[in-house]
Amino acid sequence: MSLLRDWTVSATAGEFVGFLVPAVVGAVLFDSAAALPALMVAGVVEGSVLGWSQARVLRHRLPAMSVRHWVLGTGVAAACAYLLGMSPSTFYETWSAWPVAIPIALGVLFGVALLGSIGVAQWLELRRHLPRAGRWIVWTAGAWLAGLTLFLVVCTPLWQPGQPLWLTVAIGALGGLLMAFVTALVTGFGIRHLLGTEHPAAPVVRA
Repeated sequence: MSLLRDWTVSATAGEFVGFLVPAVVGAVLFDSAAALPALMVAGVVEGSVLGWSQARVLRHRLPAMSVRHWVLGTGVAAACAYLLGMSPSTFYETWSAWPVAIPIALGVLFGVALLGSIGVAQWLELRRHLPRAGRWIVWTAGAWLAGLTLFLVVCTPLWQPGQPLWLTVAIGALGGLLMAFVTALVTGFGIRHLLGTEHPAAPVVRA
């Protein structure tokens, strides 16, 4: 079976289904003080579903991998990504009074951390089984940069004040599906590149 095809189909479905949780939470709690913690919890769900959808494919190529570590790591990383992504708007009144260079520097730092969060969490498991696994962080960062950019390009002009909740969620779901496909496809090329073959690889245990 094709690794790229299996990964893309499974990861697209996993990310799309998982993303529906924060999409609904974000639409319901928009501008609420509870939005950030609620989205972090929803991010754990989204990341865990995504992680499982990836691991179910990857474990056939890396039989020694820990599915539990992969899933939990992805879930925690997704929650951290929501924290990093939501903090600028949530704490706007605090940082807007600072010298402009500080928010800019923090924005760059937060952006890099957000894009690399899932890749770093998954690398902690992947490095035990593949050489040069650090490249996975770059692949996932590029995938999320492309996916999140597409999401914003599609959804931002469609979201308008006063829209019914169902339409807001539907627009978010459309953007989420496109984002899921792009991130799955790019990471699919990445994992295929790292494995170098579609046959199971012997684990490379690193200290």
